[in-house]
Amino acid sequence: MSPPDQTLPPSQQPRLAGRPAVSARRGRIIAVASGKGGVGKSSMTVNLAIAFQQLGLEVGIIDADIYGFSVPGMLGIHQRPVTVDKMIVPPVAHNLKTISIGYFMEEGGAVLWRGPMLHKAMQQFLQDVHWGDLDVLLIDMPPGTGDVAISLGSLLPKSEALVVTTPQAAAQRVAERAAAVSERVNMRVIGVVENMAYRVCPCCGERDDLFGTGGGESLASHLDVPLLAQIPLESTLREGGDTGLPFMLSTPDAPAAVAIRELA
Repeated sequence: MSPPDQTLPPSQQPRLAGRPAVSARRGRIIAVASGKGGVGKSSMTVNLAIAFQQLGLEVGIIDADIYGFSVPGMLGIHQRPVTVDKMIVPPVAHNLKTISIGYFMEEGGAVLWRGPMLHKAMQQFLQDVHWGDLDVLLIDMPPGTGDVAISLGSLLPKSEALVVTTPQAAAQRVAERAAAVSERVNMRVIGVVENMAYRVCPCCGERDDLFGTGGGESLASHLDVPLLAQIPLESTLREGGDTGLPFMLSTPDAPAAVAIRELA
């Protein structure tokens, strides 16, 4: 995966000093993992990144879901990255630096890669992107326990994993396997987030456990890590993902936004 040649005119070129290290001394690298698709992992990554940014931190996002990339759409980014001095300048939205294979694809394009190409893509995202000094780098992991997780474990031996699940037992079991893989590739699991934990009825204000209860707590107990947050299900979360304006910005007082801010 080499980006297209879109070098800026000399007058507009930023000065890139040396080869930046994504694992800056002061930064943390957190992989947001689930093992299972459909649990809101990508929206959690994007909105958590904004919550960190609102705390005054420098934040970047790597969209490591090569086959199912969604971060560009969730942030409303449509331009391709430019290259300067053989380094990729990451697109920025809402003060977040981001990189995704989606920035290099034509509309509706699909990725047909196997292990070596996936590893190369992750290597380029980490080493050939000018991240600068980040406080937090969030990695939106793909579902499953395959090549990308193994590659990131070898490339980022000191990274951490935040496991996202929903209350159902099926999601909990798959997330537990993802956590086990993270630990085997030297990612320290720091906690569990239960997404779509409940819904607050807009009419009566009562709590509705649409997807059951206890999945996040059970997973955290099995992994011997804390249950860091229970995020309620809200329509504004889905709307933000569709419009490119994350709900942390569009509806900052919504219960889910408050919960994610507390998580950060």
